Amino acid sequence: RALAGLVIGAVVFGVPWSYLRAAQRVPPIHDITTDTENPPRFVAILPLRADAQNPPDYDGEAIAAQQRAAFPAIQPVSAPLPPDRTFALALATAEDQGWEIVAAVPAEGRIEATDTTPWWGFKDDIVIRIRPEDSGSRLDIRSESRVGVSDLGTNAARVEAFLEDLKPRLEGGDG
Repeated sequence: RALAGLVIGAVVFGVPWSYLRAAQRVPPIHDITTDTENPPRFVAILPLRADAQNPPDYDGEAIAAQQRAAFPAIQPVSAPLPPDRTFALALATAEDQGWEIVAAVPAEGRIEATDTTPWWGFKDDIVIRIRPEDSGSRLDIRSESRVGVSDLGTNAARVEAFLEDLKPRLEGGDG
């Protein structure tokens, strides 16, 4: 019983402590995008965000500056593949992430999805935009929390994980 009490106490103390530590390491933002000047816009997810505390519009340069300082590696992706192939690989990667796909519109190069955080069950929305580019295609992604001022780095980690999983697919040209 004593050991069980210690384990329970460690969890009760440890989880909030880890969130506090995370909050101290990241800026108080809840919207991350690879394109801070023209972020991808939500379309199909808008009805799901009707009661969301955070509006779907990007907050602009104040947020962008904080993001660039804290997460400089989050950048647009140039792919050597045509947009339709990049779209297919991005969709497969999003599905592999376990996201709930809300819309996949190849003609617009737009994928929208929702991800639910494991511990607290918060809903975060994702939009991926793929456009033609001289060398093939450009992919931008945005992930925004529906509630809260700070996401404790969750959206940045989600974007980074997606891009990390997508990169070998784009380099190989297959899924």
